[in-house]
Amino acid sequence: MLFLHPYFLITALISVVLLNIFHDRGKKLRKGLFFYIFIGIVILIINPLFSHRGATILFYFLDQPITLESIMYGFLIMLSILTILIAFLSFNFTISEDKFMYLFSSFAPKTTLLIMMTFRFVPLLKRRLMEITVVQKANGISVMSGALKQRAKAGISLLHILLTWSLEDAIQTADSMKARGYGLGKRSSFYTYRFYNQDIFLLIWLSVLLIVLFIIALFGQGSLEIYPQLEALQMSRIEYTAFGLFFLFLFTPHIIEGRELLRWH
Repeated sequence: MLFLHPYFLITALISVVLLNIFHDRGKKLRKGLFFYIFIGIVILIINPLFSHRGATILFYFLDQPITLESIMYGFLIMLSILTILIAFLSFNFTISEDKFMYLFSSFAPKTTLLIMMTFRFVPLLKRRLMEITVVQKANGISVMSGALKQRAKAGISLLHILLTWSLEDAIQTADSMKARGYGLGKRSSFYTYRFYNQDIFLLIWLSVLLIVLFIIALFGQGSLEIYPQLEALQMSRIEYTAFGLFFLFLFTPHIIEGRELLRWH
């Protein structure tokens, strides 16, 4: 988000991919690989088709100019979005539901509960819909066979059951939380996470790097000038310094995970 430059963004993408490999050997990444490739290709293609800015015309498609600058901009946006999406895989792996509740429920219990229920909502609905589909299929109700009207009627029936089940469950959850006095006082936790000296050191280390990088980005360093004409990919001395700090910031988790991996083996 701060540095719109191919060297920075390619490094960031490599770092989040390696981090996912450290976490679960890339299982979740491989599971959603088709989705990420599809999103990347769509972004890469759409930008030059709809944006014709730029001085370097490569060719014409349907009488519309396709410029080098628009392709490069789409490429950078693709790298940025893919990096953010894959980074959230590591976030979900590292910050579990219990950790999230532990961090925020003491001063914002209702908001924290709402966020956690939202995170849980989509996979829960998907799992329940599969259960309902299997049961209703045994009763002869299926959206995969029959006339279009019959399939639409079956789909509406499945959604009706799903929404009814979800609303009833939400009411029961709310009544249960209210009966237990959730949000009335300071919430205790079974987990006792401790803040060690190395945590303080890492927090200061990452904060200083982030502040310095933010200041460098404010002065326009680390961003490739694309319009009206694409500049050379060469970086200045300040940008090389920023890239070195950026590298240290991104790969600090890899150093920790790698050290743990070596100790384990």
